[in-house]
Amino acid sequence: MAWPLRDKTCIVGVGETEYTKWGGIARPEFQLALEAILKAVDDAGLDIKDVDGLVTYAQERSEPVAVAQALGLREVRYAGLYPGGGNAACGVVHDAAMALFSETADIVVCYRSRCQGQYGRSSSGVASGVGKGDTVGGIFQFTAPFGLIAPASVYAFEARRHMHEYGTTSRHFGAIAVASYKHAQQNPRAVMHGRPITLEDHQASRIIADPYRLYDCCQESDGACAVVVTRADRARSLKQKPVYITGAALGNGTSDGLDRSRWPDTRWTSAGLVQVAESLYRRAGLGPADIDVAQFYENFTGQVLMAIEDFGFCKRGEGGPFIEGGRIEWPDGDLPLNTSGGNLAEGFIHGLSLVVEGARQMRGQSTAQVADAETCLVVGGPSAPPHSALVLRAG
Repeated sequence: MAWPLRDKTCIVGVGETEYTKWGGIARPEFQLALEAILKAVDDAGLDIKDVDGLVTYAQERSEPVAVAQALGLREVRYAGLYPGGGNAACGVVHDAAMALFSETADIVVCYRSRCQGQYGRSSSGVASGVGKGDTVGGIFQFTAPFGLIAPASVYAFEARRHMHEYGTTSRHFGAIAVASYKHAQQNPRAVMHGRPITLEDHQASRIIADPYRLYDCCQESDGACAVVVTRADRARSLKQKPVYITGAALGNGTSDGLDRSRWPDTRWTSAGLVQVAESLYRRAGLGPADIDVAQFYENFTGQVLMAIEDFGFCKRGEGGPFIEGGRIEWPDGDLPLNTSGGNLAEGFIHGLSLVVEGARQMRGQSTAQVADAETCLVVGGPSAPPHSALVLRAG
């Protein structure tokens, strides 16, 4: 049976503040959230008072109630918080689509603001609640004594296991970083615009958490972004070319942190996205061969390589050879990937900026526009359920 939401909702507006390295923006994080929302609504050709739905990440400090009051919204008929961090990048759009399809709301804005200069760097123990002088709680009470106090340390285990099982190399990870930095040179909004890297630069960069080097790790950024979603019948009369949500999926994978012990074949060599990929393709009525361009969440390069495998672009263990030879690079690659520079080189706004770039590609407005692109895959954060992913289609 066809997915009932297929092509029934559209992204009709995108908005961003400037992106900077952490500490680069002096304005309050809450103000950045409002600025991004207002820009997205204006981009759609709507009035802010048309908005009656807000969806954001559960980790968002600019809560929907406060945002609605500050923007003077007439009515909020739907407000949603998607659990987690980067895994929510596509989930917030999926939530918006369901609210629209059920006619709970008419115009829904998804947003994320992130000022690491004001609230702490993700890579630091302090940002994780370690080192503040308080009792360490949650998962960190078990990992902190062994030095696992930052995401890079945790995700490095999976990368090393993939290397052990399949012969994947650091240079394979480096090819992903080089592609993202290459694409950022086309994008004046990117933090790393004007700062390309070579594979030799990647290999010479310092180790952060073996095997991950500096250029394997996402940015630590200040900034905000937003997208406006509405039903297809409303979208056709608005300012921008509609970008159809052809497929959306979320859930927990059989190889993620919830039940790895039951699936030893992919216990540490998957991004946990296999089941989400299967659901997404089934709902969209498409497969890997139908994808023209992709935006994969890069907290770390190894997780991108595993996600490429999870989404069926190659077999398990073949991700390293698959990305060689410029296959993921614009303009000539078979699968141009993270064409804005992504989390690695554009800015780390917890992945929602990848949805923004996906929408731009489908409008024909990307700074690294893929010729004749009609479909874009967007993938949320790996190995941190509930995972999420989208297929966007050009209108």
